[in-house]
Amino acid sequence: MPAPLSVTPYVNRFANPVLRNLAGLGWFVALEHAGRRTGKVHRTPLLAFREGDAVTIALTYGPEVQWLKNIRASGRARMLWRGRVLGLGAVRDLSTAEGLARMPQPIRFVFDRTGFCTDFVELPVLTERPSNGPLAAD
Repeated sequence: MPAPLSVTPYVNRFANPVLRNLAGLGWFVALEHAGRRTGKVHRTPLLAFREGDAVTIALTYGPEVQWLKNIRASGRARMLWRGRVLGLGAVRDLSTAEGLARMPQPIRFVFDRTGFCTDFVELPVLTERPSNGPLAAD
């Protein structure tokens, strides 16, 4: 069962500003996407896992999150990942089994045993360049 969407206003206000500072370290990333209606650029901190030319994200709040809707609408996003800026393409949904298989062992163990996360997506890496710090408009 994913985390309830009702907590997202609190996460956005209190946790995300702190988590954005961890972006680029380990599994923490900053995902940059544009709003569907406003075009406003948003930077959402997430946990992401890269394997080759694809990034996998566990949808711990389920598939109805705004960042995912924005990326589905635009077909692209950027991500600060371990000192690199990744240009990402269109979202592809993964089965629970495929998504779990892509998670690192400690996270896979927790998700598999608790059922906390059953939704996963993949974003292809289209471009990659060194980062000069936090994501900023090019």
